[in-house]
Amino acid sequence: MADLLIKFDKTLRHHANTLRRMFRGAWWGLTRPPADRPVIVLGCSRAGTTVVYKTLSESPQLGTLQRETHDFWVDLHPVEDKGWNTHALDTSDASDHDRDFVARYFHAWTGRSRWVDKNNQNGLCVPYLQALFPDAVFVYVKRGPGDNINSLIEGWGKPDKYATWTEQFPEKVAIDNGRYTRWCFFLAEGWRDYLNAPIEDVAAFQYQAINRAILDARAKVPATQWVEVFYEDLVRDPVAGYRRIYQGCGLDFTPGVEAHCRQVLSKPYDVFGEIKLDKWKDGRNRERVERVLERVAPLAREMGYDL
Repeated sequence: MADLLIKFDKTLRHHANTLRRMFRGAWWGLTRPPADRPVIVLGCSRAGTTVVYKTLSESPQLGTLQRETHDFWVDLHPVEDKGWNTHALDTSDASDHDRDFVARYFHAWTGRSRWVDKNNQNGLCVPYLQALFPDAVFVYVKRGPGDNINSLIEGWGKPDKYATWTEQFPEKVAIDNGRYTRWCFFLAEGWRDYLNAPIEDVAAFQYQAINRAILDARAKVPATQWVEVFYEDLVRDPVAGYRRIYQGCGLDFTPGVEAHCRQVLSKPYDVFGEIKLDKWKDGRNRERVERVLERVAPLAREMGYDL
């Protein structure tokens, strides 16, 4: 009987949420409120963007889907329309239709005009996102190349999580002598050059491609709408680090948010094992990472790392 009541309650909640979204969508169609200073999280895959997104989602001033939006944006702009060359979008891809569609979607799902969004391709799409929402605040999460590349390599070993979008993939993937057969994370211009490369070369390519795109886009975003944070600072002192992010976004750092930050390192937000700095130096990928560090060093220094 108890199980039946639980199922009944879940069914009621599901239908109530569906009706709520329908009502919000209809209301948006009548009033058409624009998105208001949306907060968009940027960074390389495996850089710590998920924990930043989840912590921003704690703000009572932001609407949140509590999930990544890869499928949403790819449905709006299918990667095959660009010949499977890249997930990047620029100002030429922006339109009034997109602006309204996105604003309505987030309002219907969250009930808010100000919201936070994150997916692992946002960093390739800053010009597009800024064209849609000129008042957007971008939060750029940076992670040192050693740990980030190491985590990318680990992530490539989990294709059921990071390659779910590649069912109709146009190329044969045989990375690391065929050990990796499904492309993970995102596509950037030039990815086909790495179909048969060592996995560390692929990870270094992705690290460079997305951080390069973000740094190039930064110059055209007003400084008051750009927040940068080192992932390492969030590990060393989460409260101070997230307080600065909240301030940069114009959000109240409430006692509830601060309490969340004090224990955020104990939450398993998409992590591989223990949270610590320089994890790569003690890991199984150390030699692979060392082989590509010099290659990415100039970019890392531009990001603010002293290598």
